Amino acid sequence: MDFKLKEPPVNIGADISVKSFETISKELKNYPQRAKFNSEELEVASRLIHTTSCFEQVLDNLWFSSKDTISNIQKLLLDEAVIVLDVNMIKSGISEFYLKKYGNEAVCYVNEPFAFERAEKDGTTRSYAAVVEAVKRHKDRPLILACGNAPTFIYAAINTLIKEGFDPKRVALLLFPVGFVNVVESKEYAMDFSKYFGVSSIVMKGRFGGSPQVVATLHAIYKLIKDYDGTEKYNGK
Repeated sequence: MDFKLKEPPVNIGADISVKSFETISKELKNYPQRAKFNSEELEVASRLIHTTSCFEQVLDNLWFSSKDTISNIQKLLLDEAVIVLDVNMIKSGISEFYLKKYGNEAVCYVNEPFAFERAEKDGTTRSYAAVVEAVKRHKDRPLILACGNAPTFIYAAINTLIKEGFDPKRVALLLFPVGFVNVVESKEYAMDFSKYFGVSSIVMKGRFGGSPQVVATLHAIYKLIKDYDGTEKYNGK
């Protein structure tokens, strides 16, 4: 037999993770775009690179609405925010450990009967119908609206927030839809909305994106929470 069986050069999960991030940190030095990010933003970018293996796409397109975006999202998470999602794939990927530790509820109504009914009645998508209902149901709690697939979710989220008279300080957006229809336009709409109302948002500009990037971003933000002692909501600035 000429074909020789081989084993992975690195075969321990923890070692693979460490080596991966060491490689990312080393290779990031070759990209001048890294200089536009602060240390916490670079942690998010590194996690996204780890998820996609794409350096330039992440570094060129990752957008934070302000330098306080990450800390503002952390405050919402620590205040037991509801995380509204466009697809159940993201819900399945979010760590149950983090959700339970910080009292966050992840909701996705895209497969609920009312989403089918309302989408057919209104001539829109289930994602649009689902987020309208989610915002209305949970508008009295802090909200993180996260999208990795369906850009119509973004239009519905923004329009419903405005109609419901939202508090910009109690809302954040994580927007990473991928594709060719409505994608670029929806992200530009979201960035304009974020700038106008002062909403904390993270957006992957252009066509690039995907649901795994939402999960990676949330996990990075959770991991960066340091000023939590288990009793008070938030001890940071």
